[in-house]
Amino acid sequence: MLNTKSFLTVDFGAGSLKLADFETDEAGGLRLKNFGIKPLGLEGSQESTREKTILQALQAALSEMGLKARAVNVCAPGFHVFSKFVKLPPVDSAKVGQIIQYEAQQNVPFPLSEVVWDYQILGSAASGELEVLLVAIKAEIVEGLFRVAEQSKLKLALCDASPAALCNAFRYNYPDLEDCTMLLDIGAKTSNLLFFEKGKVFSRSINLGANIITQDFANEAKLKFDDAEKMKIAEGFVSLGGAYEEPDNPNQAAISKIARQFMTKLHIQVNQTMQFYRGQQGGSAPVRLFLSGGASIMPYTAQFFAEKLNVPVEYFNPFRNVQIDPAINLEDLSRVAHCLGEVVGLGLRNLANCPVEMNLMPESTLRWQALNQKKPYFVATVFSLVLVAFGVGYLFHKLAANKEAEIKNLNPQVEILTAKVNRFNSAYKKLQKAQADSGLISQMLQRRYYWADFLMQLRQALIQSEVDVQKKLSAQKPNLDVGIWIEKMTVVAGQAASPDAGAASLSPPGLSPGAPAELLGSMPPGGTAIMPPGAPGLLPPGMIGTPVAAGPTNSVITLVCRAVNLSGVDASANSTIAFAVDNEIKTSPLVDPKATQLSGQITLDDSNGTFTFTVNVTPINPLNF
Repeated sequence: MLNTKSFLTVDFGAGSLKLADFETDEAGGLRLKNFGIKPLGLEGSQESTREKTILQALQAALSEMGLKARAVNVCAPGFHVFSKFVKLPPVDSAKVGQIIQYEAQQNVPFPLSEVVWDYQILGSAASGELEVLLVAIKAEIVEGLFRVAEQSKLKLALCDASPAALCNAFRYNYPDLEDCTMLLDIGAKTSNLLFFEKGKVFSRSINLGANIITQDFANEAKLKFDDAEKMKIAEGFVSLGGAYEEPDNPNQAAISKIARQFMTKLHIQVNQTMQFYRGQQGGSAPVRLFLSGGASIMPYTAQFFAEKLNVPVEYFNPFRNVQIDPAINLEDLSRVAHCLGEVVGLGLRNLANCPVEMNLMPESTLRWQALNQKKPYFVATVFSLVLVAFGVGYLFHKLAANKEAEIKNLNPQVEILTAKVNRFNSAYKKLQKAQADSGLISQMLQRRYYWADFLMQLRQALIQSEVDVQKKLSAQKPNLDVGIWIEKMTVVAGQAASPDAGAASLSPPGLSPGAPAELLGSMPPGGTAIMPPGAPGLLPPGMIGTPVAAGPTNSVITLVCRAVNLSGVDASANSTIAFAVDNEIKTSPLVDPKATQLSGQITLDDSNGTFTFTVNVTPINPLNF
């Protein structure tokens, strides 16, 4: 319990922010010095915009009321708070905390590591069971309220829940009521229903709020939420139903119907809660109803519930036993008093013991506050360290002056050495460039015979293919003549080629562009392709190609091969020849075997007893010109 002479209380509701400035009077009671209410609109009930909205509203209210930094008790709205009444078996007091911990794990709909929770033992039933109020709120919600208070230069002292604050305010102002009494607080997003009976308290949060009326009317009238809210407050009322004549104003007629539908749903929830209270909690039938909350003053709300519940209905006055400062306009206060039950309940926490005392402050916030309390000591420590640093700095300043004198004497020698280093670095860079150029030239010299070696590998592949096929078919026809040669060789440019590259004839190495080439393996059937003697790297006689520059690194060489048709000897002889050539080419170390494969189909040429097939060959690291 705090003993602050003057203190603030703030109710962060879903639809409005309520702020009150209290002080303790001479008798130790509560005196209201000032108050303010700021509407939050639709943004106040939406998580994505809520923190920014309540910060702006709080800072505006503090500025208008001329309030300075001080301690503040805050109240989280009902839609952020989980509350439940549980009954515990009669156990030893030392085990109560452990049992409630278990109940919290079973009932709170979030992991306990993510919430701040507290409990209050409200008494015991006739059977000896303990009646406990369990309340929980997500830690991030309270941390958000802490940030809002800190940015508004307020010190967050206590975080209470809306039902608990209402309970304390009602007990303080109506201590004489012993029979069963209901308090219905109709908020913007949720409503709280509390039962009071002979020192017992029971509450339930109902997931219905007056924003539903505003939203439904805004949808029907095609208005913005804020405009619909203003019209609801100015013109709205609860329809009496039955044979009552509708108002001429269409907006009033629409709002009244929507409001009655909402109040009917709320009445159903109230009725169900009454039955639960009487059946499960052993309570009595309520004999009266008090209304509070922003939506409770809509005209004919009291008449609606009086008719439905058949009990007297009046409005809750949270200032019945609270002194009012003479400077406060009583007429202004009377118009909004029904909304200020929570701020009064928060103010009472600074005076005396209350029926329900909870503090939903997370450990992270308490640690931060403890750190803030230690800030003066930190400042003094830092100041001492600064003095020590100043002394050390002066000593180093003296030492630096001596070093500067020595450096001044050494500078001429350093300049000479620096010039030598620069000349050495320049020469070394030239050496590195020369080494790189010589390495490139050496590599080019080593690879000058690449295409000659490549064509020689192709020639060897054709020779070996003839030998292999001849062996395979010797059983059918001994001394069989097998002839295979390359009729055409083209380069198919890859992705790195220019758009106009297309497919071009390969110019054999050793010939300048434009020089004729000779056909590799052109010979009569049964013969073997032979390179011209004394001309390594050239294509064999007979090949005429269009000379072009070598293709890019990922080029594909297409070989159109022709061979003697041996299908008369064996039906699969021609396929055997094609696969033999493909397999032999893949064994070459200059060819990528995975990217080399047969393409298309075998084409017979009956005019000369031969057939053709195509092999796409992908060289490994071909030499680019």
